[in-house]
Amino acid sequence: MASIIEMPKLSDTMSVGTVVKWHKKKGDTVSNGDVLAEIETDKATMELENFDDGVLLEVFVSEGDEAPIGSPLAAVGEVDEDIPELPATKSTESIPIDSSAKDDPPVQGTVSSREMAKELGDDEVWVSGNADDDERNDILQPLAKGRILASPLAKKIAKDQNIDLSLVIGSGPNGRVIKKDLLGHDRHEVSIKHETQPVDVRSLENPSSIGNLTKKIVPISKMRSVIASRLLHSKTTIPHFYLQKEINSQPLLIARQVINEKLKARTKSENPLRVTINDLILKACAETIKWIPEINTSWEENGIQFHGNVNLAFGVAVEDGLVTPVIKNAESLLLTEVSLQSKTLIEKARSKKITAEEMSGSTFTVTNLGMYGVDFFSGIINPPNAAILSVGASVKKPVVNEAGGIGPGETMMLGLSCDHRLVDGAVGAQFLKMLADNLQCPSSMLV
Repeated sequence: MASIIEMPKLSDTMSVGTVVKWHKKKGDTVSNGDVLAEIETDKATMELENFDDGVLLEVFVSEGDEAPIGSPLAAVGEVDEDIPELPATKSTESIPIDSSAKDDPPVQGTVSSREMAKELGDDEVWVSGNADDDERNDILQPLAKGRILASPLAKKIAKDQNIDLSLVIGSGPNGRVIKKDLLGHDRHEVSIKHETQPVDVRSLENPSSIGNLTKKIVPISKMRSVIASRLLHSKTTIPHFYLQKEINSQPLLIARQVINEKLKARTKSENPLRVTINDLILKACAETIKWIPEINTSWEENGIQFHGNVNLAFGVAVEDGLVTPVIKNAESLLLTEVSLQSKTLIEKARSKKITAEEMSGSTFTVTNLGMYGVDFFSGIINPPNAAILSVGASVKKPVVNEAGGIGPGETMMLGLSCDHRLVDGAVGAQFLKMLADNLQCPSSMLV
């Protein structure tokens, strides 16, 4: 009997997943360890791994469709091996037809989708072959004069996202608009019919004048939806206050250069470990938090939770948004260990192999936009953290030296956003000052 591959629980808050892309198709030979598909959860897009050798006998969920945890995604087994009987889905169960719809045919009672297709004819009805709930049961009604061909689900998505269905190219029977058309074949844009517009002579003379502008509607991905929800919750329920401090970044840059030279001399590898400025900042945060535990807290219903370890989250930009991998027990790690872990987590995040466990349990977050040339910004707190550190770019500028004269220097802006329920202004200021001391004199972190 063939093995059924089910939708796994890939995050602690996940209830459904979306099949972004199938890497294998029906009939392909698969082995243990092969990546079958990419699954989008509420936190990230992750790879679905195969654990059985054989052939991909069947795919039950199409690209772009959702499936709840534990529902069948595919079947793997030997050629011609029987596939276990699956529970009946709503696409094959009896479907009530509302005969009161003005533009719909006068079909009475309750019929199955197969009977409905036979009654109305293939040109008048289409049923999603892998529907297992109301959202994926895309039964299309026949077209009346002046009516847009679209499934009920497509109409619902269009209404929720304010999409003009008359501008969308349908890929269903007879050009009907279905869910897949609104999600976009590449998940990044909806195909829009070109509107008749006068030719812009300026654009013909200078094709680059419009830059990257294009008219399109981008569906909201699960990750973007969760980011929006969490940030809205953070900004509206957590009383933020903000601190900032400009530091001398030259000692930090010099320390990084010296450390990397020593690491290169100690190894015969062609690609020796290279410590980044962000690695040094993460290490400095861990060392500073050890002495100011109020920064390492969470607000709970029954009290304030003081965490016994420093679990550092840091932002990583990925295709669909932002993920925050977590370096666990950072207070006990060497700088090289922090650097290795951060690089491993970044690679996993960008290759969609990071796990839910590797993105959970943070007690403090660092967000760095310095590499993009941003001088200063204030981050939004990542619940349930008490604070988030924002790091700007290192900027060359005139500074006052120890002798009181003005000379060339290099500075960096640090911003600290704090939850005022947990952190008082004096505590936040104390943390930022100690952190600045550690960064302006990296050797101080040795004691």
